[in-house]
Amino acid sequence: MDYRKFGGTEFEVSAMGLGCMSMSGTYGAADDAESIATLHRAFDLGINFLDTSANYGNGHNQQLIAKALKGRRERIVICSKSGTARTPDATGHRPGGSPEYLTGVCEESLQRLETDRLDIFCMSRIDPRVPVEESVGAMARLVEQGKVRYIALSEAGAGSIRRAQKVHRIVALQMEYSLWARDPEGGNLEACREFGMGFMAYSPLGRGFLAGAVRNPGAMAADDSRRDHPRFKQGAIERNLELLAQVEAVAKEKGVTLPQLALAWVAAQGSDVIPFPSNKSIRHLEENLKALDVTLTPSDLGRLNAIMPLNAAVGDRTPDMDRVNL
Repeated sequence: MDYRKFGGTEFEVSAMGLGCMSMSGTYGAADDAESIATLHRAFDLGINFLDTSANYGNGHNQQLIAKALKGRRERIVICSKSGTARTPDATGHRPGGSPEYLTGVCEESLQRLETDRLDIFCMSRIDPRVPVEESVGAMARLVEQGKVRYIALSEAGAGSIRRAQKVHRIVALQMEYSLWARDPEGGNLEACREFGMGFMAYSPLGRGFLAGAVRNPGAMAADDSRRDHPRFKQGAIERNLELLAQVEAVAKEKGVTLPQLALAWVAAQGSDVIPFPSNKSIRHLEENLKALDVTLTPSDLGRLNAIMPLNAAVGDRTPDMDRVNL
């Protein structure tokens, strides 16, 4: 496993991280035993960087990770997102950037993860009703109290990053980034590099689309969250599958799997970019890790960029675009 210094921290992190969202029922039923086995296999293979959130499974994900980390905590770097505050009946969102919310969710996360300090505490979304300076100020106080080591932001625009940096050092940005979600190239990556931040690419497989896992949206489980995503709906999925077929042809020529090619593309965007595929099975974990052995030539990258340039995919990347890249 290749390791690199991350975002101005002292952490030496693996070239690929592990997103844990799918382990808590996002894309179908959860299987705790298989998830813990997958986490242990990831550790054995050298992955030492995990991404979780207080929202995943309403806390289930953090409790699951705590079980898997028994006896291994000091070797693993955890990025824990604040999640988004929900209404009591979970039908809508409340402000998630208030100092009260961020402080409370940090305390809850510490308890669920059974640790005394979060390695990286990441605010999940910029709250348009709370100045980013106020949100980051609250997180900075958690650093001063020894409950958090470093602060990160998720889905923050370049302007918010620059404002936040004036309050406290932000070590990383987490944002969706893949061949079919190239939004970070619109200024977010540039802002990160301006401040020496690390970049955590979540959904590097396009929520499974770039792994070939969603060819028939109608076959997805009733509770699969992707049913609400515009790119998987009729009228968009057909065109997106045409693009996927072209990417698949490149993978076949390279002698690699579709997800390996997609992950290799993300990894090729810079040593400061860490892909975080979300795995819940050992088989998929091991397949994805082989992407780190895939070398993409300038010709390969040029061809893939031509197939899926910025804004090539049909449909918004998320159903709540008004809450991302703020």
